[in-house]
Amino acid sequence: MYKICYFVPETHLENTKKALFDVGAGRIGDYDSCAWQCRGQGQFRPLAGSDPFLGKSGELETVEEFKVELVCRDDLIEEAVAALKSAHPYEEPAYEIYRLELL
Repeated sequence: MYKICYFVPETHLENTKKALFDVGAGRIGDYDSCAWQCRGQGQFRPLAGSDPFLGKSGELETVEEFKVELVCRDDLIEEAVAALKSAHPYEEPAYEIYRLELL
């Protein structure tokens, strides 16, 4: 089992969760569409050669984003990451993958 954590602007919060749920991520036992999310502030500076969804090249950008966490079975992780990247508006979405040990 894995945990997927990612950061996304509110405009794409529901779309990214749906993309992950549609491939089977976010399932815990007899429950699906399970996730945890909280609002925060992200920052980044697009560098030369980037094609940012928000902001301008060379300028520091701050944006209200959500951090979303959900679980994913081992056999679905590659498909889940592909779905996240496809649904996410950022050229380089920030995400983390953790392997979980279940007891």
